[in-house]
Amino acid sequence: MIETSTPTMLDRTEPAHCTVCCCTLVNKILMVLFMVLLIFAILFGNLVTLAVVLGTKHFHTPQGYLKASLAVADLAVGIFVVPLSVYAEVYLMVTDSAPEWTSYNSQSVSFHPCNVIGPIFAGCTLVSITTIFLLTIERSIAVLRPLHKDSVITRKRTTILIVLSWVGSFFLAVSPMVFSSEIALEYNSCSRMCNYALGTIGEFPSQAWNILLLFPAFDFTLLGGTVVINIISLSSIRQHSKRRKHLAETDCQSNTKPTFSDIKAAKTIGTLTVAFTASFTPIAVFVVGNVLGNKWCNFSFFAFWILATNSCWNVIIYSVRDQKFRLCAHKLLMPFQRKDTTKT
Repeated sequence: MIETSTPTMLDRTEPAHCTVCCCTLVNKILMVLFMVLLIFAILFGNLVTLAVVLGTKHFHTPQGYLKASLAVADLAVGIFVVPLSVYAEVYLMVTDSAPEWTSYNSQSVSFHPCNVIGPIFAGCTLVSITTIFLLTIERSIAVLRPLHKDSVITRKRTTILIVLSWVGSFFLAVSPMVFSSEIALEYNSCSRMCNYALGTIGEFPSQAWNILLLFPAFDFTLLGGTVVINIISLSSIRQHSKRRKHLAETDCQSNTKPTFSDIKAAKTIGTLTVAFTASFTPIAVFVVGNVLGNKWCNFSFFAFWILATNSCWNVIIYSVRDQKFRLCAHKLLMPFQRKDTTKT
């Protein structure tokens, strides 16, 4: 999301700016093929998630609402963000010249596609982080305070938090352009995405740095809090597991312990947290490197696209960790097989 003083698309003819993904025709074809497959994976996976969550009464819960919000954010990446990169790269391959708008930043033209796509990618990334944080809070309450779960976690409160997370995330995404005339958006030749960059000046002033540092500060704070809460919840789950044999032997029943489904869901959210942290870590390293003055053009491409691939991971995690979700998805994708089984 953040790039500093990186070359424009016009610079691609220069060997110094030849990235590892696009130096040869074969690499360019493989890159475009990867982007196209990623679009289909994101659309398929998140549409299945939405169909299962919205179409199954079992998932009409606060947790289900949060998963639906996460799927919508990931879906937006597959609908808006990745297709623009595919268009720009295919246009470059076919015509041997980049689209004209890639040669300028958003301050140089009246309308620039990155004015829309850049904030969408940044906003959806922030929505994903806040949603995973809210999922972690919801599961931690279910594990640590099971008696208070239904009274604290309600559909109405969850819906309000989802709306606030979307509004807050997209406000943060557009804040660099709103509060600073020195920050623009451009299609970056390293990351092959729309990124925040310098406008017409040559180096970052302190105000622009302060605004752009809102992104890593917000991301690191929420991710750090999410990891800590997950560690506390998983430690509590481990303690409950150790007590389970003792409770079974003594025939003691406790209403204060979390249910098996709550424990299973908490572990699933923990897996989501690990996956998102793994995909976001390269971006964190890249931002730190940029602050220290490193360009890391090749690393920029891999960092941003690893983050983009995270948009298709969630459905895989749900399918592996959640048996109910897996069964519902199977029924949705294999309707004729379900009818045949019923007849037999």
